[in-house]
Amino acid sequence: METTHTPLLRSIPDTQADLGRVGRTKVYELIKNGNLEAVNIGRRSFVTTTSIEAYVRRLAGSTTTPDRPAA
Repeated sequence: METTHTPLLRSIPDTQADLGRVGRTKVYELIKNGNLEAVNIGRRSFVTTTSIEAYVRRLAGSTTTPDRPAA
């Protein structure tokens, strides 16, 4: 029986992929502006999975158009 495990941390390249292949600079901008939470282990930077999920939820909730109300 195989169990799946959601990682607690994502590397910067993985975060770029999670957010639709945004650029590296954009990921660091989101960290600097407080939209994503980053931690460092040694010299490597990681983004918390929960902050990525929360950011996407905020984006999805703010998407309003005249023919489409907010979710």
